[in-house]
Amino acid sequence: MSDVKTELDRLMRAFLGAFTNTGGSRPNVEVVREVFIPQGMIIKNVGGEPVIYDLDTFVAPRKKILTDGTLTEFSEWEVAERTEIFGSIAHRFSEYRKSGFLDGEWFEGSGRKTTQFVRTPAGWRMSSMAWDDV
Repeated sequence: MSDVKTELDRLMRAFLGAFTNTGGSRPNVEVVREVFIPQGMIIKNVGGEPVIYDLDTFVAPRKKILTDGTLTEFSEWEVAERTEIFGSIAHRFSEYRKSGFLDGEWFEGSGRKTTQFVRTPAGWRMSSMAWDDV
């Protein structure tokens, strides 16, 4: 496995892990700012109209629901991925699963993410991500 692939795997694990609050752990949603370029874009394309977030508008509501009791015992994990690397850019298509309690009700879900990466002077970072849940 290439060093670049190892780094992209690490970035994806860090991103998904940022929202985990299982077993009383505190989520660290600020990790999103570490794994993305400052101008990063995250797109929720579930249903009709895409919802496009910058890092601030993505992090703030998730930080709230993951710490105020709305969303508990939450985790999200990658179950399959295909990564393509070309020079200083890369793309990853992921299948993921998630589970937790939302407003006290257990749920499980899954979906797909498409993530773009760029090599920066500080190392590899995510530049954009879009997802759709099934």
